[in-house]
Amino acid sequence: MAARLTLYGRTWCHLCDDMRAALEPLLAEFGVQLDVIDIDADAALEARYNERVPVLLCDGIELCHYHLDAKRVRAALIARAALARAVR
Repeated sequence: MAARLTLYGRTWCHLCDDMRAALEPLLAEFGVQLDVIDIDADAALEARYNERVPVLLCDGIELCHYHLDAKRVRAALIARAALARAVR
């Protein structure tokens, strides 16, 4: 099972757009799908994340917010891929 990345953000957030664009090479390299969630569509998410967006999670674990931490995301995706291979 592939890792799941979730990006919480807002449609009008330039940092969210920047993080999404910066993620593209990693998504392609690892074949990972990105779920993009607009926090303004859900009051609970808006209360939780509010001005902290963008927030990137991998399998529910926060990896970074505001700016992409490519090293941390890459490490998480490598670890997730190794785990998936070990389970097979």
